[in-house]
Amino acid sequence: MPVPPLPAATSYAELLAATNFSFLRGASHPFEMVGMAAGLGLTGIGICDRNSLSGVVRAFAAARDQAKEFPNFRHVTGSRLVFADGTPDVAVYPTDRSAYGRLSALLTLGNRRAPKGECHLERRDLVTHIDGQLLIVVPRDEQVEDDLLVAAALAKSAPGRVWVAATYRYDGQDTARLNRLAAGCRAHELPMLASMDPLYHEPRRRMVQDVLTCIREHVKIDEAGFLLAPHAYRHIHDPYDMASLFRDHPEALAETNRFLSLISFNLDELKYIYPEETVGNGETAQQTLERLSYEGARSRYPGGIPGKVEKGLAHELALIGEMGYAPYFLTVQDIVRFARQERGILCQGRGSAANSAVCFCLGITEVDPMLVDLLFERFVSTERDEPPDIDVDFEHERREEVMQYIYQKYGRHRAGLTANVITYRAKGAIRDVGKVFGMSDDTIGMISGLNWGWGSIDIPEDRMRQIGIDPEDHLIRMVMTIANELYGFPRHIGQHVGGFVITRDRLDHLVPISNAAMEDRTVIEWNKDDLDELGILKVDVLALGMLSCIRRAFNLMRQHYGQSLTLATVPQEDPRVYRMTHRADTIGVFQIESRAQMSMLPRLKPSEFYDLVIEVAIVRPGPIQGDMVHPYLKRRQGLEPTSYPSCSPSAPMAQIQG
Repeated sequence: MPVPPLPAATSYAELLAATNFSFLRGASHPFEMVGMAAGLGLTGIGICDRNSLSGVVRAFAAARDQAKEFPNFRHVTGSRLVFADGTPDVAVYPTDRSAYGRLSALLTLGNRRAPKGECHLERRDLVTHIDGQLLIVVPRDEQVEDDLLVAAALAKSAPGRVWVAATYRYDGQDTARLNRLAAGCRAHELPMLASMDPLYHEPRRRMVQDVLTCIREHVKIDEAGFLLAPHAYRHIHDPYDMASLFRDHPEALAETNRFLSLISFNLDELKYIYPEETVGNGETAQQTLERLSYEGARSRYPGGIPGKVEKGLAHELALIGEMGYAPYFLTVQDIVRFARQERGILCQGRGSAANSAVCFCLGITEVDPMLVDLLFERFVSTERDEPPDIDVDFEHERREEVMQYIYQKYGRHRAGLTANVITYRAKGAIRDVGKVFGMSDDTIGMISGLNWGWGSIDIPEDRMRQIGIDPEDHLIRMVMTIANELYGFPRHIGQHVGGFVITRDRLDHLVPISNAAMEDRTVIEWNKDDLDELGILKVDVLALGMLSCIRRAFNLMRQHYGQSLTLATVPQEDPRVYRMTHRADTIGVFQIESRAQMSMLPRLKPSEFYDLVIEVAIVRPGPIQGDMVHPYLKRRQGLEPTSYPSCSPSAPMAQIQG
């Protein structure tokens, strides 16, 4: 329903909102916080998670998705800094792109000083990165006077850009406390800003927040005591409620909108800029790519480039040039060149990158476009406007050499592994919530063992009764309800198996960088989906054990038979290989060694490479659940007629019998 217009006195923006990316603290997703704030009629919301920018992209996407419905609503990006030197918490909001870069660099500084998952910052670090930032000091109840002195000191470094947060506690002391805080702000000439300091979007999430607190503090719910919030009012309030709560301090509400008006920065200003190291002297990236592609084509086809390949190269290069992706291809080519030529590491591009004559000529893949019909638009398309995603597998025992080459070539300030946001799945949610409520390990194990789904925690009540658990029991219902709420919540940040983001300028001015658990690795805070949302490209440097096996096989053949083979020169279409697959004798054969594949092989009876392509593609959950397997086999064996729907405009439903 449309929100009625608000009088100026009740207009309000929430600027201290934490999400579940304040790990094990916030109890709502970013999209829930943004959606609730917009729906309640707030003028805007500031997402400021604890020492992190890991959830801001999702909040930005949520605000953009509802822009048509709430055109005047704003989302602003910030972070709540928690210090190691006794300084009170400070929410920091950049006003422009340069200030955002300084905030990201500040968080990187704190992260790199600390072990994985921690951030060590001091007040002096904030002062050195303070240009262009708006600050909200969050005073602690027990030392308000001292924290006001800190705010006043910060205001000397950032005049006119420091506020003091005023929150309503519902403890019977709010009137006196707010009056004292207002007097202290006037004495130090600091503006007071109203906030509910919310941890969740609606009151009922208070139970989830209590459980998260217990998980974080490693205590049971009946032992938590004052660790838990005293009430359920840490949610987003509508402007009318806030006007009532702060009726004696309306200026504190007005300051939220003044604060919002001073911020011009939006995440869509973040533009990914490719590195330049791989571009030839005096050339554009497109010119370098075209030169290397045709040099590679002449090397691949010493007798002359076939017309089919030349036509494919021209088409692909034109499309790459139109989309501006040449530097990306050059970056991947350089990594493959290092691995193959300088270190002799076996590597192979896979996925949709195999649908590319350019990738073949650059040496990224070994799929000869002369042997297959390639559809490059599956890989790069102007209609989809999606960035390319080239996955390259390397020998698993030597992949680290390639990763360290990337760090050395570009520097850790310009290269980092993509994050993998570890979220709660069914078993983990049931286990952690069950422990908080004091359930025995046996009971937790029996309940979690009944869950087989991936989309939610859905255990039929009759199944629970069969193992002796009463689903109507209050404790059981509580555990299952909260576990369902917790499902999909971020648990912590891990590292992607090999996705690298490499930039021309400083990566730590784009996204904060942290130490990984593994030595000599660094990780950014955003995962693949976040990068895609902002149009930031990554290069997947993956490890594959089968390539190590193939390397050993090549070495043995060279030692014992004098044959030097590469992935591109392995003899094709050996009938003995296909006879082996008919017997399902494929243990150790990459991609067709699973039980499902071995069951399918004797029925499919592959006789050429494309049959194996079908084999690998059709033995997947989607085709199996869609009942595609048995009809395909029957038609292949001639037991059913084969028909194809025609695309002819004159007869759209015509069937061509084949």
